[in-house]
Amino acid sequence: MAAARLAAALLLLAAQVACEYGMLHVVSEKGGPQSKDYCILYNPQWARLPHDLAKVSFLQLRDLRSAQLCSHFDLPADGFSNQIPLVARGNCTFYEKVRLAQGSGARGLLVVSKEKLVPPGGNKTQYEEISIPVALLSHRDSQDIFRRFGLVVRVALYAPGEPVLDYNMVIIFIMAVGTVALGGYWAGSRDVKKYMKHKRDDGPEKQEDEAVDVTPVMICVFVVMCCLMLVLLYYFYDRLVYVIIGIFCLASSTGLYSCLAPCVRRLPFCRCRVPDNSLPYFHKRPQARMLLLALFCIGITVVWGIFRNEDQWAWVLQDTLGIAFCLYMLKTIRLPTFKACTLLLLVLFIYDVFFVFITPFLTKSGNSIMVEVATGPSNSSTHEKLPMVLKVPRLNTSPLSLCDRPFSLLGFGDILVPGLLVAYCHRFDIQVQSSRVYFVACTIAYGLGLLVTFMALVLMQRGQPALLYLVPCTLLTSCAVALWRRELGAFWMGSGFAKDGPQSPWTPAEGPQPPKDSGAPLPQQPPCEELAKSPLPAEETDAGIVDPAQDPASPVGSIPEPTDRDQAQPGPVAQPGTSA
Repeated sequence: MAAARLAAALLLLAAQVACEYGMLHVVSEKGGPQSKDYCILYNPQWARLPHDLAKVSFLQLRDLRSAQLCSHFDLPADGFSNQIPLVARGNCTFYEKVRLAQGSGARGLLVVSKEKLVPPGGNKTQYEEISIPVALLSHRDSQDIFRRFGLVVRVALYAPGEPVLDYNMVIIFIMAVGTVALGGYWAGSRDVKKYMKHKRDDGPEKQEDEAVDVTPVMICVFVVMCCLMLVLLYYFYDRLVYVIIGIFCLASSTGLYSCLAPCVRRLPFCRCRVPDNSLPYFHKRPQARMLLLALFCIGITVVWGIFRNEDQWAWVLQDTLGIAFCLYMLKTIRLPTFKACTLLLLVLFIYDVFFVFITPFLTKSGNSIMVEVATGPSNSSTHEKLPMVLKVPRLNTSPLSLCDRPFSLLGFGDILVPGLLVAYCHRFDIQVQSSRVYFVACTIAYGLGLLVTFMALVLMQRGQPALLYLVPCTLLTSCAVALWRRELGAFWMGSGFAKDGPQSPWTPAEGPQPPKDSGAPLPQQPPCEELAKSPLPAEETDAGIVDPAQDPASPVGSIPEPTDRDQAQPGPVAQPGTSA
């Protein structure tokens, strides 16, 4: 059964019909300046369309949408001399329609489709017999033509050239690489600051949120949930799309607040707090400026939610909220080991390739589930789009931008998944004091992988699984740097910042030794009663990791001279990668 299904899928792939996008240029019969282009889908094997509109003859459009042109009874008495008939789709093949139209003097044939546009196919013998172009026009566009121009119009069919590379890819590249670099740097710096500086839990600089360490079990559960959600969206898109939009609004407003909060806290004004109260959250007496920031973030999200389908400018708000969301996730989610990074990236690599390249053989329409969900099904009644992408409108002036997607898209997963590896590399850099060589190399590898993705998109002219190129580039580069520095073992097992983790293998276990030339023996440790009466300063009693500047194991550190207190209260000093 499986072999038969695979054979059928291969036959389906081999039988795919060549198709190209073209334009239907409509002008008023009265010769006025009013004109408009509409997208059509045609098969160049019937007849090719010219590329230059100036070299195309304008012909009268004959409205026969009430007929399907499947028999001689559908032909008008005067025929189609130098006309292009517009007929309904159904009840017969494209060859039967175009043969009747060509025999009656038509110079082309337009078929109105209420369903998704499919290429008008035939066989080699039929292609050789027909010499006029055949194209499909959407039902909505056909209604707009006669509503805007009236029943008597002149049209021209042509297929303009399209630039190989659109400039909007440059904007997406800058946003994606900038988000990965900034998010990885911020996540690594925040994690190092948390575990390597002396800060009391009840101090004013207390961290407001905790990073979440990802385990293999969490990775498996996450991937299974992604698969289920993608399949559900494919079959129940119109019902679930609003759930995804609501989740995005909540998560993006939280991410925007998290990104702007450190900047607002540095402002020297508006530090007054809410009066004492018993309300939830407000009983902590937050600062007024933080409340204003929260209202601002919610307002931005609400504005996007209301005007999300405004193609002219709403994409700017969506990209801003999306970048804030990605930065927040990179700061919150942490991969503790390179082993976990490898597992996550490889599993999602398989996930991405399967849902882009394999699922077209498993669906009735022959479309990729991933691309169909990301761009929105063509038969969706809501016409809503998933917001979990960075989108930039096409910047070229080709009319074909109306046919193909008017936006270039990059999913959040193509930023977050490699970005987690970049953040791990930054944490490891600071641990081994490698001048951020891992972080810089992995970020450059991500940029190169993204360029390869764009090249594959241009060459194949179809949606690409970006992780197919990003995962090998980032993983292999990180491994190569670790091998070059002879730190692959330490890099594989983790940077040593996780709580209650084992001591890093490159960190000495013994504490600092007293100077040999001091000549004075260490006095006995005082009883516990005396220690309780004279507590140590905060720097000595705070359980945590010592500052690298005070750590004798650090290459840049220096051994401090023993003081009276040091000699009176000797004890082990915690090393980087261990817990007190």
